[in-house]
Order: sequence, then structure tokens, then C-alpha cells
Amino acid sequence: MNKSVITNIIAVTVTLLGYFTNQAIIFTVGIFALSGAITNWLAIHMLFEKVPFLYGSGVIPARFDEFKLAIKQLMMEQFFTEDNIDRFLSNSSGKASPLNLTPVIEKVDLTPAFNNLVEVIEQSSFGPMLAMVGGSEAIQPMKAPFIEKMKASIQEISQSEQFNTLLREELEQPNMIASMRDKVSDIIDKRLNELTPQLVKEIIQAMIKKHLGWLVVWGGVFGGAIGLIAALTKNF
Repeated sequence: MNKSVITNIIAVTVTLLGYFTNQAIIFTVGIFALSGAITNWLAIHMLFEKVPFLYGSGVIPARFDEFKLAIKQLMMEQFFTEDNIDRFLSNSSGKASPLNLTPVIEKVDLTPAFNNLVEVIEQSSFGPMLAMVGGSEAIQPMKAPFIEKMKASIQEISQSEQFNTLLREELEQPNMIASMRDKVSDIIDKRLNELTPQLVKEIIQAMIKKHLGWLVVWGGVFGGAIGLIAALTKNF
């Protein structure tokens, strides 16, 4: 049972207690507390659900497109700014951050590179000599060592300061950063287009409804306090 329900039950109980015991002060405290709690509960409910004849209710589903646009603007203007992208490309010292390309390099198939090397040898002046010792099949045992050495060389190059400095300089070009922001924007658009009004409502509802329940609690508390003051001062 959530805070809103408990608050309303307490307010109703106090109201009925005051009514049946003919205690005006208790009844006034209860009715004011109930009015404050119910009003705040209805306001929270109206954020997420359309209530017939109540203009402005169901504002979150009704403003679905505006919420999507606000989410996109938040992502682009607060997270994926040019300055943030620039900081992402650098470490705290301002130097180029070395890229760890090892997982990518390990997955790359370098067989076409080896085949091109064989083709170059066959078309060069060494071609006839190669044909005399069995042709391209004679150097096939070199394939695995060649690929291993190539991957090691690429990894070494990708970790060098010169490579990362040049890469960072290229990535920091205005047109490059703008292109990166455009791609990020497209990704966000595609993800937001997958959202439905119901899903947006559920996401926001899950985040804030728990905390908004305190509005009902405090509505009941302050309503009851106002009712107590009204009851005590009605004869003055």
C-alpha cells in the first residue's frame, strides 16, 4: 500500500470519527486533510492519465512529441557538445588518448592482404623464379606468420603517440566533429522513434511517481493543520 492510499485512509478515518462522535474540531481537521490529500493525488493522477471533463489532464502522453524533442535537446546540448567530444578524444593532460584497437585488429581478416602480396610477387620480376619453385603455393606456409606479424605491426602503430596525435587532429576538424554530432543525433532520433506514448509515460511515471507520493502526504498534513486552525479560530 503506497503513501497516497495510506494518507487518504487516515484522512477519511479522522473525518468519520469526528462526524460520528460529533466532534467539530476532529471533523474539520479530517475534512481539510482529506481535501488536501485528494486534491494532490488527483493532480498527480492527471499528469499521467486523461480524466474526462478535466482540461489539461494526461499532459505527459498528450505532450509526447515535445517530451521526445526535450530528451534529444538535453542529450545534444548537455552531453554531445563539441567541447565534450573534444574532451572525450583527449585525456586529462590534453594529449591524444591512445586507442585500444587490439580487439578490432584481432577480428580483422588479413587474408586479402596476403593474397595481394602474393599477386604483387607473381607480377614482379620474381614471378618466373617463383613459378620455378612451385608458384604461389610455395609461399602459402608464410600466410599465418605474415598475418600474425601484420596484426602486431598494426597494433604497435595504433598505440604510437604520432598515430594518435594525427588521428586526434583529424577528428578535431570542425567538419569531423559536426559529422560525429550528426551521427549521434541520428542514433538518438532512431531510438526515440521506437518509443510510444505509453512507454514514455511508464518511464517518467516510474521515475517520479514514488517521490510525488509525498505531495499527497504533505497535502493531508497541511490540510489537517489548516482545518485545526480554522476550527480553533472560528469563534474569534
